[in-house]
Amino acid sequence: MTQPPNQPPHGGFGAPQDQPPQDQPPPGGGFGAPQPPPAQGGFGAPTGTPGTPGTPAAPGVPPTPPPPAQPPAAPPQPPQPGYGYPQQPGPYGAPGAYGYPQQPGPYGAPPQPGFGRPQPPYPGMPGAAPGGKPKTRTALIIGAAVAALLVIGGTVYAVTSGGGGKKKPVAQQSDDPKHSATGTPSASSSTGAGDDPEDLNKGRKAGEAKVLWYQSAPDAPGAGADAPGMWITDKAAVKAAYKQVFAYGVGDGKPVWGPISFPQKICAVTRQKSADDKAVVAYMSGAGDNAKCNQLQEIDLATGQKGWTHEVADAGLFDSALNVELTVSGKTLMVGRSESGTAYDIDSGRKLYDKEKYGADCFPAAFAGGTDRLIQVASCGAGGSDAHDEIQELDPATGKVRWTQPVKKGWQVTRAFSVDPLVVYMTNSDKKAWNISTLTKDGTFRSEVKVDEKFAPRCGWAVLERDLQGCRGVAVDADTLYLPTDTTSSANEIVAISLADGKARWRAKSPADEPMYPMRVGGGKLVAYVQPSYDAGGQVVSIPVTGSSHKTTKLLQNPQGTAEIENTFFDADVDWADGRFFISAGRLNGTDQSKEKLIMAFGN
Repeated sequence: MTQPPNQPPHGGFGAPQDQPPQDQPPPGGGFGAPQPPPAQGGFGAPTGTPGTPGTPAAPGVPPTPPPPAQPPAAPPQPPQPGYGYPQQPGPYGAPGAYGYPQQPGPYGAPPQPGFGRPQPPYPGMPGAAPGGKPKTRTALIIGAAVAALLVIGGTVYAVTSGGGGKKKPVAQQSDDPKHSATGTPSASSSTGAGDDPEDLNKGRKAGEAKVLWYQSAPDAPGAGADAPGMWITDKAAVKAAYKQVFAYGVGDGKPVWGPISFPQKICAVTRQKSADDKAVVAYMSGAGDNAKCNQLQEIDLATGQKGWTHEVADAGLFDSALNVELTVSGKTLMVGRSESGTAYDIDSGRKLYDKEKYGADCFPAAFAGGTDRLIQVASCGAGGSDAHDEIQELDPATGKVRWTQPVKKGWQVTRAFSVDPLVVYMTNSDKKAWNISTLTKDGTFRSEVKVDEKFAPRCGWAVLERDLQGCRGVAVDADTLYLPTDTTSSANEIVAISLADGKARWRAKSPADEPMYPMRVGGGKLVAYVQPSYDAGGQVVSIPVTGSSHKTTKLLQNPQGTAEIENTFFDADVDWADGRFFISAGRLNGTDQSKEKLIMAFGN
């Protein structure tokens, strides 16, 4: 239904849910079910899910609020640095939205960093959100091969995906002079033939996919390091990790170019790439406590050539480049600070315009980009009696405002599940409510989700106040929103929800007793990832989006022999491209107990 300006859609899809005590791991769900973390940090991020079904509110009449959540127990002592690095509270950190009241929980609890395993909260840090079964799960992100290179010490191994042969690997010394100093994967290629030193395909069963190739992670500090972003081109799988960016052939895993090294750790990347395969990486200005995430470097993903560079300037006392958000829309790169943004031409680095305070007291708070759309969310009123958010669409090339839609007082826009069509998730911390709404091309409210369900997309923590495009495990096409349900008691489902009226069109149940999450939709099919278990590898499945049958069809069954490795990817990126499944770590553990994997490719 179309909503008049400045009026929130009625109802929404939220329901009460209690938040678990902060010193206890939450029930699992999403791309990674909770499991008691190891002593050194923990292997991954907890999952979050929306509340239980509730009764829609009548227009203008809020539902009866649920009983208060149990008070959290005293927070535990912080773990040693590692996978369990501190998180910022975020959108799903503010409970509720335009509709149903809800206790702080999944969509009401703070977002956690990705699909992986849980970690205990730090003192003062929001507790873990509830989610599926207490098993080890893979941590993932959604993103879009038969030989590989494995680097051990200073030696490069060519790895073929055989059926478990016993031949010794053929080694070739790396010619990368930095290798011995950094301990990172080498850019050298090897023409020697050999097989996998770890024999990852040994014992592969009939019907199981092969490990096409893999690369081990570079050395990282003992406290761990970020490995943000994965970009798949027609030739390369490009991955950022700590202080470097690597590129591996999609078909054989051999280095295509690089690695590109930076003097300090990478702190932000563009999740999207431009149409001509350009991406931008931000790295720290130094190693000290006062360092800022303000050094920009453009990279051609096809060639590995480093393009333009910029230093992001502070815009004011409360608008610094301590952290930045990088958003791509067509040829425009928007660099968001805490209260403003600066746009650049992504090819040349030429500054296009600034987006700063407008009106009496509206400050840009976050951006979301698509092929030809750029969305800005502004915070207005600064906590006063008229405090509210505003959604604007900008012309990516000029910054001109195409339309403005004020949001009702008390509601905060915290996520954008899609930019075209625009589907936003909103919260109201006072009412402990949340909502998902769709806006039309001209910025008016079109519909809201009316499905009484506990949903569980994976949403990471926000670097700035909010991270509009930080959710994974959700897909949207022109007419339908695809959301995964919670996995508290049984295998979850993907629910297809009409963007016209907010009602469920159909449901598809996971083919295994493991969570299933949307990856991408197109060509009349939804492609989803089913997480691995202790005794089975993950699956890639397709689901018809039209017709009367919406049963899953298996496209790929990952081997049982590598399920444990598949489970250890923390905050991972995943992608399905040309019949290959790619998974890479979003966070490195920094321990030397075992050589963790940076990226793996599976295929038939």
